[in-house]
Amino acid sequence: MSSDTPIIHLVDDDEDLRHALAQGLELEGLNVVVHQRAEPVLNVLARDEYGVVISDIRMPGDDGMTLLKKVLAIDPAFPIILITGHGDVQLAVEAMRAGAYDFIEKPFAVSRLSAVIERALEKRRLVLENRTLRTELDQRHDLTQRLVGRSAGIIRLRGQIEALAATDADVLIVGETGSGKEVVARALHDYGPRGDGNFVAINCAALPAEIFESELFGHESGAFTGAREKRVGKLEHAHGGTVFLDEIESMPLDLQAKLLRAIEQRSIERLGSNRTIPLDVRFVAATKFDLEQEGAKGTFRSDLYYRLNVITLAIPPLRERKDDIALLFFHLARDARARYRREIPEIDPALEAQLLVHDWPGNVRELRNYADRFVLGMWNGFDGGAEQPQPQSVLADRVAAFEKSAIEAELARHGGVLKPVYEALGISRKGLYDKIKRHGIVFDDGT
Repeated sequence: MSSDTPIIHLVDDDEDLRHALAQGLELEGLNVVVHQRAEPVLNVLARDEYGVVISDIRMPGDDGMTLLKKVLAIDPAFPIILITGHGDVQLAVEAMRAGAYDFIEKPFAVSRLSAVIERALEKRRLVLENRTLRTELDQRHDLTQRLVGRSAGIIRLRGQIEALAATDADVLIVGETGSGKEVVARALHDYGPRGDGNFVAINCAALPAEIFESELFGHESGAFTGAREKRVGKLEHAHGGTVFLDEIESMPLDLQAKLLRAIEQRSIERLGSNRTIPLDVRFVAATKFDLEQEGAKGTFRSDLYYRLNVITLAIPPLRERKDDIALLFFHLARDARARYRREIPEIDPALEAQLLVHDWPGNVRELRNYADRFVLGMWNGFDGGAEQPQPQSVLADRVAAFEKSAIEAELARHGGVLKPVYEALGISRKGLYDKIKRHGIVFDDGT
């Protein structure tokens, strides 16, 4: 985005009307640049400019229609509002079909034009933000494509992965359901010297207890009824690579003891065999529970917990990564676009507000599901029960909550100094005061 403060280009050859409109819009807190003719606008307009063009249709030289075509040639998403006389309405409708944002028929109140400008600027802001997100995603190396985000927690996690990947240290990953524990485990594997070896993922909650030991350690032919052939277990199959033990808290207690022995001795014995098989593997375990507490309750072996807890990586839940949600949603939408061969619809302010105020109990996995629905054209807001408020009130509340959160964040960032706050938010001083009062925001201005 070329500037945090939007520029309103007003083009009209009628000096009196031009002056009156400019004055009225400036009183609304807008930054207005006036032009008597269309040509000068084209000389100063930038593709990524944050602004709006307002133009009369009937003008000497390039008229409004010609200006429309030339502006859209610079940027097909640039908002242009046309001012029309009574006889120009049909022409204005044609301009809308050609890509104009809106038209206003004379005479009109400045407040009406200001409202249209505000909507156009909000759309423009989203367009520019999406372009920025695309650029950031395109410039990121692979690890930041896997663990997308710019919040402090996710930056710290990426740094920890980069530091640990080259080592053989066993790692415990702690995070809520859907937060990306396997993504972190795979990154540890892929970015280290074991990247060419096998990555063997074992979901401890999904394996039936009666086959758990055989799956992990393998068995010899005849070791038990039905064991007709020798089987290499998953730990042995991971030789030279990484074993990922997901939901390790679900592992039966008796097998926890055998796993502890395998981790400590780096060797196993297949069922039905006395031969010791050396293991060259890295163990990465994952859980959504506090294993120390589980140990105190007797549901998880404390000695195994302490053996795994040499290095612990904590994945922050998505609700604590508000700054990452828009970037991550767009990243997941891009993945969905590739899978479903669909274009990504416009991410409008209402959607963005909903994303930011949702609690995300399912974390990134839940966000991915909504990104898929969005790209497939199936977005209907968030699921709610019968006692949820009406959709219009929910949306209004969410938009208000987002606005309040954004203002509070900027106030905190600038230590309560108002000038950089309203400049960063792209609103006037008066507009900022009004919003602070409306939302009941209390802040320390440093005095």
